[in-house]
Amino acid sequence: MKVLHVITGLASGGAERQLELMLRHLPERHRCEVATLTNPGTVAASLAADGVPVHDLEMRGNRDLGVLPRLTGLIRQGRYDLVHTHLYRAGLYGRLAARLAGVRPVLATEHSLQPAMIEGRPVTPGVKALYLAAERLGSSTIAVSRQVAGTLTDWGVPAQRVELLPNGIDAAGYALPADLRAAMRRRVRAELGLPQQAWVIGAVGRLVPTKQFDLLVPVLAELTALGAQHPALREPWLLVVGAGPEREALLRQAGERGVLHRLLLTGERADVPELLTAMDVLAAPSAGETFGLTVLEALAAGLPVRHSACPALDDLPPGAAPDAVQLPATAAAYTTSLCELWSRRSTVLPQPAAVAHYDIARIAERLALLYDRFGGPADRVPGEREPLAARSR
Repeated sequence: MKVLHVITGLASGGAERQLELMLRHLPERHRCEVATLTNPGTVAASLAADGVPVHDLEMRGNRDLGVLPRLTGLIRQGRYDLVHTHLYRAGLYGRLAARLAGVRPVLATEHSLQPAMIEGRPVTPGVKALYLAAERLGSSTIAVSRQVAGTLTDWGVPAQRVELLPNGIDAAGYALPADLRAAMRRRVRAELGLPQQAWVIGAVGRLVPTKQFDLLVPVLAELTALGAQHPALREPWLLVVGAGPEREALLRQAGERGVLHRLLLTGERADVPELLTAMDVLAAPSAGETFGLTVLEALAAGLPVRHSACPALDDLPPGAAPDAVQLPATAAAYTTSLCELWSRRSTVLPQPAAVAHYDIARIAERLALLYDRFGGPADRVPGEREPLAARSR
């Protein structure tokens, strides 16, 4: 089966990295290509290096309707059996272009939907109406968590049109031998200019208000002040991996707090697994996550985690991730919890059960079965589907 993935952009964000990982693990019976509406960033380069054809449609803005005939022509000429869209803008244009090109099987993964927010932006009545109109042009919408699935049905998407299929992580890729991980940690810290003996709080994600990384700057300031009183404690640093419009505000805030010399912003990076080895703990203060992929990646890398929202863990039994502690999204809560960790010796933790549950090999095979069902032979019974509860297992 030949599948075209349509995505809004290919910078190093959660949805983009998830697409890259999924394409590496889909069974060979599915031949995939990717079309990006705009911004062919680091993930585009990585996909191309993997041998995945990437088509840049050079969209100039949300209202650049000229992208529609370009995408329709690509789908028609590529003779794809199925189209799979990712993110809001790609969902609008991709579903319509597939319909115009005569491709009926269309899936759309909903990565970041909340009752009043989509991809970190407020949902207006117009946005919601356009979303629901486009949704009807597809075959099904894939929700990455029960929270997203519930929001879709609350919006009016029929439950039978919603598939629950979570994101996945490369569990095996994070399971490094101790000596290799230690060497990687030393190398990455040296490259970043981090002291080898520093205690590093890590954060990963786009630098946007909803990630609430600004909460971590006063935490860093408080720990730095405490460290000055207790020289035996390792120097605290804050390492933030990601790019976005909040970069200058974070730098300004750190300067005002007197901790600019302890804040390191890497910008957009494609080597997140390697950067995780330089950290001693991952902090994820966003209260508006729809899955929590970074939390799972940090757990796979052997880090303790302090987070404010992770629906992926909420969907699992208690105890599936004992080293992931949920906190209120306040600087005081993070300061208290991180102080407790700070005084301990940093160790690499074993992968918890949550990591195995979301292993990418398992998730990719389930996606392949969806492709087979929606884009396979026409002799299947129309509308024959498992109940949502059964599909979530």
